[in-house]
Amino acid sequence: MKNVKVWIGIAVLALIAAFFIFDLGQYLSLEYLKQKHQTILDFYAANRVLTIGGFFLVYVAATALSLPGAAILTLAAGAVFGLVTGLIIVSFASTIGATLSFLISRFLFRDTVQNKFGSYLETINNGVEKEGAFYLFTLRLIPAVPFFAVNLLMGLTPIKTIVYALVSQLGMLPGTAVFVNAGNQLSKIDSIGDILSPQLIGAFVLLGVFPIIAKKLIDIYQKRTTAQ
Repeated sequence: MKNVKVWIGIAVLALIAAFFIFDLGQYLSLEYLKQKHQTILDFYAANRVLTIGGFFLVYVAATALSLPGAAILTLAAGAVFGLVTGLIIVSFASTIGATLSFLISRFLFRDTVQNKFGSYLETINNGVEKEGAFYLFTLRLIPAVPFFAVNLLMGLTPIKTIVYALVSQLGMLPGTAVFVNAGNQLSKIDSIGDILSPQLIGAFVLLGVFPIIAKKLIDIYQKRTTAQ
């Protein structure tokens, strides 16, 4: 098992290193997308299945390896495939990629972290087991929380994989819809900051916090009812 972890770790690091060594990030920039937009549209018109399949795999790989550029890929989905098709593609690709990243973190690091710091993490583990889905939903709704950090840290917790995948897909959906829809107006976008206004971020935060607050209020009400 140890050897398997080592080889998987080496493979992940090699793929990440290749991304930077060969400067593949240049293809995941807003400038490149705007420059090649029409060319990509023409290719998509002639090769729909190949374009969708290739884009899906690239998105899954980028998110699974925590590579920069997911936001640009999401814009590209809207710019090339349109709102409905783009939203469906990105929703499933981002969920699969996030889950793979989560599983890589869990497989490589969880046992070591829990063995060394298990006594300190007991409270966190218990909280995640009880209310992990609520906290994950909130984290997924807040654009300021790094995508890769959620995958890495949640992989170290006891949260179930199926719960992680389903809650992630639901929690990421509003933000995904905003970016995919923005892709339809690609020519008007000069930076990612043009999409995420403070008001929009605040709305996402409130939407994410609401389930936790609601659950706390219900728990308080139930305790008072029982006490009576």
